Amino acid sequence: MAEPTIYELSSPGRQGVRFPEPDVPQSPLPTEFRRKDLPLPEVSEVDVVRHFTRLSQKNYGVDIGIYPLGSCTMKYNPKINEAAARLPGFAFTHPLQPEDTVQGNLYLMYALQEWLMEISGFAGITLQPAAGAQGELTGVLIIQKYHADRGDTKRKRILIPDSAHGTNPATSSMSGFEVVSLPSDERGNVDLDALKGLCDENLAGLMLTNPNTLGLFDEHVVEVIETVHAAGGLVYGDGANMNALLGIVRPGDLGFDIMHFNLHKTFSTPHGGGGPGSGPVAVCEKLVDYLPDPVVTIVDPGDEETPPLYGYAHPARTIGPIKSFQGHFGILVRAYAYIAMHGSQGLRNIAEMAVLNANYLLSKIKGTYTLPYDRKCMHEFVVEGVWEDAPGVRALDVSKRLIDYGVHPPTNYFPLIVHEALMIEPTETESLESLDYFADALLKIAEEAHTQPELLHEAPHHSPVRRCDEVLAAKQLILRTGPKPNA
Repeated sequence: MAEPTIYELSSPGRQGVRFPEPDVPQSPLPTEFRRKDLPLPEVSEVDVVRHFTRLSQKNYGVDIGIYPLGSCTMKYNPKINEAAARLPGFAFTHPLQPEDTVQGNLYLMYALQEWLMEISGFAGITLQPAAGAQGELTGVLIIQKYHADRGDTKRKRILIPDSAHGTNPATSSMSGFEVVSLPSDERGNVDLDALKGLCDENLAGLMLTNPNTLGLFDEHVVEVIETVHAAGGLVYGDGANMNALLGIVRPGDLGFDIMHFNLHKTFSTPHGGGGPGSGPVAVCEKLVDYLPDPVVTIVDPGDEETPPLYGYAHPARTIGPIKSFQGHFGILVRAYAYIAMHGSQGLRNIAEMAVLNANYLLSKIKGTYTLPYDRKCMHEFVVEGVWEDAPGVRALDVSKRLIDYGVHPPTNYFPLIVHEALMIEPTETESLESLDYFADALLKIAEEAHTQPELLHEAPHHSPVRRCDEVLAAKQLILRTGPKPNA
């Protein structure tokens, strides 16, 4: 029997909350903001609590089990981060308060900027961008303005490897650039010959994800960067996969000009369900003046008796504000807490364990699942979820069947250069037992694909919602709940 909806539980006159008498004069709501028909359910508090608790128990999250969503770095989020973000001095301040009343907040942002620059090897940074995609937009706009200020008006081409993140071409295109795809070579690196053939006076820059979405560190990254620089272009680093590099490689030292971070990935912020996010952008010395306005800085260094005073600097050639109020401040607090808790050696341990976990998991399933680029991976890897001797079974079937084993599916069908791709990132926070369970599930599913393919075709069997028509769901969005049409 189906559980009753919150609307079916509704009974006229039933209340869950009784508001106190107002202590300020009442004012009527303007009629233009009022809806004539607003059939909200009338339910008790216990009905509301049970309704949302049931919904939460139907959802999967990183606090429930392994969440190997490739490229998303769905790692466990330490609860100390949440406690820090909820401290009253952070949670209850307003972004428009006078600067002298939010010195602690400004100090945190300044310190986080310094730490991120040290981790990445860059000279300047903005914390404004609200997500990785907005960080990309920030970086591409900086590239655009840099060339415009130099009079290089012909530079309208951005090169993007076919192993890059999917937002890279979208960002470049919406910024007015011509997007040119770069092929990968047989080892999953940028094809150097193809790159050299495209580096001319029209080149504005290259957007490079390294490690790329195949989970591979480009073996020729320095030569790639030098080739682009020799042609007068800039190199943008997509830092979404920074979890593999912490404390080991600084992209700025490799020659990258710009890079965004995903604080919600690398530095542990809950981001399932589409948010929240934070995508700070770091730049080399010659691009510091182009950062979004304003940037947190020390406006008075103070002395032995007086602490430093923090405020804002205004870059001389700024591209302008990208996000109000210095971005998502709560995410900055979480990232600060995470970095402070781990320290420099702890950050390196994160990267080393992320790479170790990914290679261990790969070693368990390699041979059963086809590995298109047979190299040691970084933080993630991509295999094919299809077999010639199991016709009809696809990567989607493998992923849906994983749900029956209590495991969140990996990323499907990305990158596009891998046939029936399964993109798997276990992160550093998974235990040996968790990795073994996941590997065993993948191996059992591969066996089922050959002996009982119908189990995969009809999966998931035990989830609250069975297999959906995802194309139809995307075309006919239902963004809110409501009573049944004839109720």
